[in-house]
Amino acid sequence: MAVQRGKGEPRIAVEDRLFSLVLALLATETGLLKAEILSTVRGYAERYDPSGANANLERQFERDKDDIRELGIPLETVESPDRPGDNQSLRYRIPKGEYDLPVDVRFTPDELALLGLAAEVWREASLSADSQRALTKLRSLGIEPREPVIGYAPRLRVRDAAFEPIRQALDRRQTVRFRYIKPGEQSPRVRTVNPLAVVLHEGRWHLHAFDVEAKGSRTFLLSRIVGGVEVVPGSTFAAPPPGIQDRVLADLHELFLANSADLAVTAGSDAEVRLGKRAVLADDDAGVIRLHYTDVAVFADELASYGPEVRVIAPASLRDAVRERLASVAAAHRGAGGGD
Repeated sequence: MAVQRGKGEPRIAVEDRLFSLVLALLATETGLLKAEILSTVRGYAERYDPSGANANLERQFERDKDDIRELGIPLETVESPDRPGDNQSLRYRIPKGEYDLPVDVRFTPDELALLGLAAEVWREASLSADSQRALTKLRSLGIEPREPVIGYAPRLRVRDAAFEPIRQALDRRQTVRFRYIKPGEQSPRVRTVNPLAVVLHEGRWHLHAFDVEAKGSRTFLLSRIVGGVEVVPGSTFAAPPPGIQDRVLADLHELFLANSADLAVTAGSDAEVRLGKRAVLADDDAGVIRLHYTDVAVFADELASYGPEVRVIAPASLRDAVRERLASVAAAHRGAGGGD
């Protein structure tokens, strides 16, 4: 029998429901089926019908998924390897590693005080009777929650404008078209692709997709997409293979490790502080550090922003790219000033 909300029972606020959903998805590593979510999570369970008449709840869950992702929370969809293409066997999870704050993030004392207050609110809510009942229900389904589930909090994340339309196209398996500018090219080219995975690597969003014109897989930086993303009308494609996100991240990490740069940084400079945190080798006496990087154009943009505080020793391709950027800045300033 469905559990109905009585007239005297208070309505559960949408924020409460979203919090309960995040808490449940953080509490399991393997993820939860939609039916497990609807039958256990506060805000859904009160109206869940075991006989299967839950169309309204399922539509609400789809909207809540979008709301959670809009908050910057990395909600993942995992397809069952035994039942590819079966939406009923999809599992939903929030991977802990992508939800933690980066190790190099620092806060001022005032910011820490505000974060401390927010953590107390989270802690009280995660230890509430409703939350504990939800975890008990998960255990009754044979799912052992990951503990503790206290201490995680959503982080603000700046997203590229292309993120949301591409994510929606990926969920719906729709072909998209956008203009993409590659480093060294003066104008963008139109690309038509089938989105296969969107991953976060080195703080930047990447799209792995099948390029229709090139007839092969390509990986794009979302920040290089110019203008809007259009869905190709009537388009559809097969579900991406299981585990594709992990494979894309592994390939990007392999590329990251294959590229290294030796940099001379000025002692006590902003460059030394920021880049030094990411160094894999350091010669303090010579003031030289070694870093890995994935994309030479992106890394050259970053290094050029430090001006004279950093000098590229090797490789030559990165050194030339930084010099080109600095020369462009100098030329722009000369043009704006009307002289040297």
